[in-house]
Amino acid sequence: MENQLYPLKFQPVLKDKIWGGSKIRTVLGIDFAPLPNCGEAWVMSGVEGNQTGIVNGFLAGNDLNELVEIYMGDLVGDAVYERFGNEFPILVKFIDAAEYLSIQVHPDDALAAKRNIGYGKSEMWYIIDADPGSELISGFNRKVDKDVYLKKLEDKSLREILNFEKVKKGDVFYMPAGRVHALGPGIFLAEIQQTSDTTYRIYDWDRVDSEGKSRELHVEEALDAIDFNVYDDYKSAYEPKKNGTANLVTSPFFTTNLIELDKALAKDYSELDSFVIYVCVEGSVTIVHNGMTEAQVKISQGEALLLPAAIDRADIIPSLPSKIIEVYIA
Repeated sequence: MENQLYPLKFQPVLKDKIWGGSKIRTVLGIDFAPLPNCGEAWVMSGVEGNQTGIVNGFLAGNDLNELVEIYMGDLVGDAVYERFGNEFPILVKFIDAAEYLSIQVHPDDALAAKRNIGYGKSEMWYIIDADPGSELISGFNRKVDKDVYLKKLEDKSLREILNFEKVKKGDVFYMPAGRVHALGPGIFLAEIQQTSDTTYRIYDWDRVDSEGKSRELHVEEALDAIDFNVYDDYKSAYEPKKNGTANLVTSPFFTTNLIELDKALAKDYSELDSFVIYVCVEGSVTIVHNGMTEAQVKISQGEALLLPAAIDRADIIPSLPSKIIEVYIA
């Protein structure tokens, strides 16, 4: 029993961003000094150079990918290990936007492979909180081609062809690779994404840093990545289930569900060949795995927990009404 895998918690990696605010400190209670503006807390990451380390149990001090290498399918699932090898395939972040992020796009797996930059980047956003009137950019509001897009970019009227979405607490947006997007001010969210740190910045609102320098743009690199199609719905619809599991996004890269609970819920993962991540977006829960009450682990808002694939059963016990996002690779 002593050296068996157990639910793992991590030390977040904090990111200073020109557009970041204070909510990672004020809402999540994570001290980000000496950073002036913390825009992102990476709470579970296998990104090279930005790996999160384990903080609980006998594996404390190890990086996430080190454990994948040692435990392989027992940690991530046999099929997942076969597909991704020693790199953990999901990155979990909390993001606080005090200003607009750059208008950007991410490559898909095929383009990333062609450019030899690892995996593509599809992502999902769960809005934890939003100031009244907050909005984000997702895709285009009309059918455009490269020429129209480049002309709009050149004459700084790009926003005319972009789709703006009003945002409120509990909204979900799936951002597949190729979709032009940007978070707007006043939005605080949890992001689940493929393990990749490739972002092509298209337009950065002409802003400069404290030294008067503007950030690098990737207009050429972005061109082949952009999906110019228009879609009917940019927001993901879902039906919340009290003390149950509601599907948010099903994609080839991850499945995400919302678990909303005010009493204990038992989850059976015996048929699932994957790790499971719990991301706490509201409240606080205790996880008991395989009935082992002596090894329970607690997570609160702003924390994520990794349930190794070798664990078949988890009891989720809330200490107050809570919401967690459940993530796995089907």
